[in-house]
Amino acid sequence: MNFEINMHTNTIAVIRLYGELDHHATEKIRDQISRTILQGSLRTIIWNLEKLNFMDSSGIGLILGRMRELRAVNGQTIILNPSNTMKKIFQFSGLSSFMMDGKEQDAIMHARVIVNG
Repeated sequence: MNFEINMHTNTIAVIRLYGELDHHATEKIRDQISRTILQGSLRTIIWNLEKLNFMDSSGIGLILGRMRELRAVNGQTIILNPSNTMKKIFQFSGLSSFMMDGKEQDAIMHARVIVNG
């Protein structure tokens, strides 16, 4: 499991996940992402799942936990380009309204519109 966190301004982070996201990988990622949220004025996380091949329930927990942390600062979450299987999982988890297909730049623009009105 590999991942990248790229900051777009200090309010939007794009997190790209690659490969397989299981319990062991989520433990490695969770702390770093939480630290990024707590460090400053982060208001949006865009989870780019385009190159994620597999995710178990701990991956859902990772995203849900960071959503809770963002809610504390009136933040938002966008789940970008999940596979068809992941879409079903997110729908069953009540997260379908957070899903989006498209380019990262489109998701960033969408996040800016929501934050800035």
